[in-house]
Amino acid sequence: MNSNELIASVLNDWWYYSVELAPGIVTKGMDTPQTPMLPRMMVRNCNLQDMDCLDIGSMEGLVPTAMVRKGAKSVLATDAIPHCQKKMDVVRKIYDVNFDFREIGLLYDLSFKLKDKGGFDFINLSGVLYHVFSPMHVLAGIRPLLKKNGLMVISTNVINKDGYTLEYNAEGGLQKENNTFWYHSVPMLEQLIRFFKMVPIDFLFCPHTPVNPYNYVPGLSSGYMSVVCRAVEDADIADGDAWAAAARMSSWEFLSLCNGPMLNSQPRSSITYDGSLNEVPTSLSGIRLMDSINDPKRIVASVNDPINSQMLRLADMS
Repeated sequence: MNSNELIASVLNDWWYYSVELAPGIVTKGMDTPQTPMLPRMMVRNCNLQDMDCLDIGSMEGLVPTAMVRKGAKSVLATDAIPHCQKKMDVVRKIYDVNFDFREIGLLYDLSFKLKDKGGFDFINLSGVLYHVFSPMHVLAGIRPLLKKNGLMVISTNVINKDGYTLEYNAEGGLQKENNTFWYHSVPMLEQLIRFFKMVPIDFLFCPHTPVNPYNYVPGLSSGYMSVVCRAVEDADIADGDAWAAAARMSSWEFLSLCNGPMLNSQPRSSITYDGSLNEVPTSLSGIRLMDSINDPKRIVASVNDPINSQMLRLADMS
């Protein structure tokens, strides 16, 4: 099949991302060119050269393509079912990128489903936690796959309010999309990050406004948050949460669902992070999300450069 036939075979399919398949030929994705893609912006600051990377919920493969182009040693793209397989294959061929794909079913118990892969220096877990019945179960399955000192980008819809709550999508009041169940409060998201032995080191926040018709709820201070998390060991969490420390040691749920032998035996990653907002080196305790959520430098309401959007172009290197 020549390149024109290859493009024609998928051009009129449904696409999640906008992807340039040839100069001037771009698929019609779900979002506008002004919609920020915060995980992409966060991944760009992670030094992936010679690193092993995992992407959860890859769709047509925008993030895995960016990972390969940033010099990753290996990239595993995943999705619950291979619903974008044909389009992903076309993207891999046109962009001349080499990454693997695996169908993983429901996003639980991934440390067992992917145990043959060993561990990863970098994991992108974006656009997932609001789509699952149990966010904690998902994190328990993924965290053991992250190497010591590794980086994970966690991105999800949140509510900008104090308190440790999950807002249920009752009657589709948060999103009409029928695979959406929860919005985390910002402190709740941070607590889950820390509970699973990570600390936040950087983040960006896109408030939901009327230009986000799928997500905007009048009167609700919600938005999309993308957090870069560093894997740490128990002694390095440094958050003073004795209850969480005890729960990690003895709760049946943590011991049964979070693969301790895998987590504790991971090698140490050398991955580094070049976040532009980290003007002061991050302490072991990381940053507090609510302390900076209204910082204008962290708020990205819209973008002008397609490289920060949900569009992949042939010239883009990240």
